[in-house]
Amino acid sequence: MAGRLGKQSVRNMVLSLGVTVLFAGVIWLFLPHDEDGDPVKAIDYRIELITARRAAPYPIAAPEGLSKEWKPTSVRYRSAEASRWHLGFRSPDGKYVAIEQSTEKPRVFAEQASRGARKTDATQTIDGRVWEKYEGERYDALVLTEGDATTVVTGSASFTRLAMMAGALSTKA
Repeated sequence: MAGRLGKQSVRNMVLSLGVTVLFAGVIWLFLPHDEDGDPVKAIDYRIELITARRAAPYPIAAPEGLSKEWKPTSVRYRSAEASRWHLGFRSPDGKYVAIEQSTEKPRVFAEQASRGARKTDATQTIDGRVWEKYEGERYDALVLTEGDATTVVTGSASFTRLAMMAGALSTKA
């Protein structure tokens, strides 16, 4: 009798495992499997932008007129010690571009925001404003200091893409 119970236990365990695998397979069939889809989801940053523009002691910059291929991916505003605005994008060629603004010391902030990029002697004039170029191993940057605020357009994208973003920036509410 003990041998028969052991065989039934093994049989029942195998049947239970089979039912579980079958159930898992059915669930897997009904889940979406879009491997070709874009894993980066665009966010809506309008509320954060309005809030930051009300709270910041300087004009908050955000792009206007960029194509829909530029996907906003991250946004935040902090006003603890020094006011700081961040708005990140994925460029049309899949690279990262971020707008960083702060009232922190310009050079320290620019190096921090650009992940250690260093100031070069080169500049680039965009819409009549002279931006300083920073180059780094991971990120490059365009840096503009006006009044008490420093704006850094940085990322893994080319200087051409960074300049496109810098040229699209507007501080209009």
